[in-house]
Amino acid sequence: MQGAILTGEDLSKILSTLILITVAVGASAVLWIGTNVLFNQVRSSWIRFNALAGYAVGFLLLLLLQGNRLLKPHGPDSDSITRLGELLWTPILGGFIFSALAVILANNDDKVQRLWIASGSGLVLGGFIGVRIAEHARPELEILPLLLSTIIFGGVGAGIALLRGNKPIQAALFGGALGWLIGGFGIPELGDGSALESAVAAAVPALAIGAQIGLSANADVVGRARIDAKSRGWIFLVPALFFVTVSLIAPTLITIWLSLKDQDSVDFVWFENYGSVFTDINSFDVGNWTNIFTSSLFLLGALIGLAGLAIGLVLRKRTGDGFAAGGPAFAPLMVAVVMIVFGVLSVLRGTIMNNLWWVFTVTVFSTGLGLAIAVLADRAKLESVAKSIIFMPMAISLVGASIIWRLVYVARDTSKSQTGLMNAVWVELGRWSTGSGIPTVLGTLLVWVLVALGAAAIGRSLASRTYDKVPLRVLATAVLIWIAYRFTFNGIGGFRTNSAGETVPDTIFFVQNQPFNNVWLMVILIWIQTGFAMVIMSAAIKAVPTELIEAAKVDGATESQVFWRVTLPQIRTTIGVVVTTLIVLVMKVYDIVKVVTNGNFGSQVLANDMFEEAFLFSNTGVGAALAAILFFSVLPVMVLNIRRMQREA
Repeated sequence: MQGAILTGEDLSKILSTLILITVAVGASAVLWIGTNVLFNQVRSSWIRFNALAGYAVGFLLLLLLQGNRLLKPHGPDSDSITRLGELLWTPILGGFIFSALAVILANNDDKVQRLWIASGSGLVLGGFIGVRIAEHARPELEILPLLLSTIIFGGVGAGIALLRGNKPIQAALFGGALGWLIGGFGIPELGDGSALESAVAAAVPALAIGAQIGLSANADVVGRARIDAKSRGWIFLVPALFFVTVSLIAPTLITIWLSLKDQDSVDFVWFENYGSVFTDINSFDVGNWTNIFTSSLFLLGALIGLAGLAIGLVLRKRTGDGFAAGGPAFAPLMVAVVMIVFGVLSVLRGTIMNNLWWVFTVTVFSTGLGLAIAVLADRAKLESVAKSIIFMPMAISLVGASIIWRLVYVARDTSKSQTGLMNAVWVELGRWSTGSGIPTVLGTLLVWVLVALGAAAIGRSLASRTYDKVPLRVLATAVLIWIAYRFTFNGIGGFRTNSAGETVPDTIFFVQNQPFNNVWLMVILIWIQTGFAMVIMSAAIKAVPTELIEAAKVDGATESQVFWRVTLPQIRTTIGVVVTTLIVLVMKVYDIVKVVTNGNFGSQVLANDMFEEAFLFSNTGVGAALAAILFFSVLPVMVLNIRRMQREA
């Protein structure tokens, strides 16, 4: 009970957190209401609107600079109340100055005078702020980067304005001001410059912004109405854009920036970090690529694929539709693709290849199993119960699921009983297939009965001329024959023969044995995500118009043909959404590998490698490069998904 009592420090932290939440919510509400009140003045009082807007801009700008200690203090360090007053009075005074300038410009319609007033005020205020910048934030100006960034951003601004049919001068001024700020404060080292350099770095963009404002005219009645109407959308949009910028865009840009620097984020090495990722044998190893063509998986997949191609070509000559989805050639070709990909990625090793293997396997099997379950459970008895059970793993965290499956995979010493489910079954299967008791006899009978059932199913398909089912049934029966043969004559499962010729139990190290330990890790994510795919596609299947299905059945279509020819095309978009969502998720997989293997035994993935490089090995440059590779890998999938949704809208 003593450990459950809150200490004074705990209460202080809780109180400070509550105060912070209250202040944040209150400030957000005040800001949102204040912005609405501000733009309500556009139509009724143009002067008042400019006064309030000018004050808000000046206050927030100087508060941002003062709050981040970018301006020099006016006096020596003092108590907190005095520092708080110093923090506020500079933004308050600056707000009044900006407000006065805005009122002067709002009352002046002469273009020349507006230009002189706005640009001159910008130059003076910018120079003053530049002089007041703290010594640790003063830049040492570099002429070439400064001019290049100004020209580039100015040109981009002018180009965008021309494309939108606007005048390019003002956009060029704004872009040039932004480029000058980046070239002045973003590129050079801060803290080594003089007050003059700091003043120049701040005064020039302020002059450009002032000139841009001076070149614009006061809005007329129509223009004020347009500002009032457009402001409502921006009032709702800007907070969201702000949070997206702070939480996503800014960290992304900073990460890309760090990926171009060395491990201490001091000197630029440009693309050296990216080169090290692709030249590191632990990240990208294709040295044994010739072993692909001797891989059993690759050879068997190629053989099955050739059989599927032969079936498809023959049927295309007869019916003109030999490679249709769900046709006789479809299943062999799909099995061949999976086996060939597994054969290739089991030979080509490294972190990047592991990620590709994860993306392919989890996406294909989660989507396929989810679709199969959704179809089989559709309108069946106890449908909701079955779907709830299959969806249940989604409620488990990735860390929790990883711990569960690590216990399932665990292998104990063979002198002890196996606690891991997989090895318990495997060892028991080895005992049955090499023993001579009743379980062995029953097991032998069972496997051969299954072979007979498979052969009977093939015979029924041939007799009824439903040739589309024959290849898959032949493939399944061939696997059953191999299992039955091994079980009856050679034994199958967890056993081995020791040096004395005795048959003893043997376990599988699912997590340690390379390279297929990666597949057993993927099973965890497939187990979780199958429920997600099932729910999404089940909803899509139920939305397929029943009129289409009934019309297909009236025309004589079988259940299989209805699914492949009617239902599947109707839910194709949903399948695309599920696939892209899974790709994005799997590319970032981290928790499972971290918990089960921590990247050992050849199971490293990009996210785990990124964490280790950045935080364990203190190599910020390579860690940022790996993060950028992850981002650029996911980006095309995101863009594709967004464009698809836009086309549908």
